Amino acid sequence: MKIVISPDSFKGSLSAVEVAQAMAAGIRTFDPSIETLIMPVADGGEGTLESLISATKGRTVSVVVQDPLEREIIADYGILGDEETCVIEMAKASGLTLLRNEERNPLFTTSYGTGELIKHALDGGFRKFIVGIGGSATNDGGAGMLKALGMKFQTHDGQDIETGGGALDKLAHIDQSEFDPRIVDSKFIIACDVDNPFIGSNGASHIFGPQKGASEQIVSILDQNLKTLADVIERTYAVSIHHRQGAGAAGGLGGAFQAFFPLTMKPGIEVVMEAIGFLSNIKNADLVITGEGSSDEQTLSGKAPYGVAKVAREYGIPVMLLSGYLEPSSEKSLSSYFDVLGSVVNETVSKSESMENAAHFIEIRMKQMIVDYEQMKE
Repeated sequence: MKIVISPDSFKGSLSAVEVAQAMAAGIRTFDPSIETLIMPVADGGEGTLESLISATKGRTVSVVVQDPLEREIIADYGILGDEETCVIEMAKASGLTLLRNEERNPLFTTSYGTGELIKHALDGGFRKFIVGIGGSATNDGGAGMLKALGMKFQTHDGQDIETGGGALDKLAHIDQSEFDPRIVDSKFIIACDVDNPFIGSNGASHIFGPQKGASEQIVSILDQNLKTLADVIERTYAVSIHHRQGAGAAGGLGGAFQAFFPLTMKPGIEVVMEAIGFLSNIKNADLVITGEGSSDEQTLSGKAPYGVAKVAREYGIPVMLLSGYLEPSSEKSLSSYFDVLGSVVNETVSKSESMENAAHFIEIRMKQMIVDYEQMKE
């Protein structure tokens, strides 16, 4: 029997790799002869780097970069096992989790550190990139990232504007003359799960600004400032990103990529599964197991377990979902895609207990689910 184990992370407790290892341990305690293949996944946000590196036996590179508030930190990017493809997870340098709650303010946060990661990889000779743009702390339209790669953002009198989404109201000119020429010779796949436009009521500022610390008043300022940026880009380069799908991702970082990079934008889970060779590895599997920290009807809106289940079911392979918490009211909807549903949290294990000792409880629950599954088949 062969089981492919492909969970996402259990946010707040375990990485996808750690979750997969705990699941595998539970299966081994039931029957050590079962073949298990660990292929952790992610949806383009936090955990994407670790999942891709683990699955492809790649490696990480550590770099000193600026965090969203321009403080020096050490951030990693990855090199896949092919030694050709570089993986940038923007949350490592420009992510919301790098800030304390009281530090969150997209008027000041910058995506500069993400640009530094890209530049370091270019210096290392890499020209193939996978960039996950989930988990951003920024709303600067990608201006910080572009600045780190040599682009200049200037006022009417030729002065460089300050960093952060709040400074874009002063923007009058963009100078691309020193923009890194290696970009046009590279290939970028952007892992993105949102289709929000750059500006407007469904744009980057209004939809994602509040979770990054923006008040209603600040949201309006940020949206107007992104319009200023988009207007200058259109006037200077004849490229309109105002209402492009996905341009509003990561505080407008998606729009910066669309305007200035050779790219393909794809749902994060699709990017990850392609990179790890998911399809070729499940074709002879008897069962696929996936999971996430919490599952409800939103899981079916493109989250990692849904992507795994969709592919597995196309090949007639049963899919088991074991998540940290399973919303009871969503079980009927989830059962349309997953053959077996399971939750670590139950009548004997509380949410706090499940997070404090997640690996232990995942292993126990996994063993019981495999026992039940085998009995069900008999």
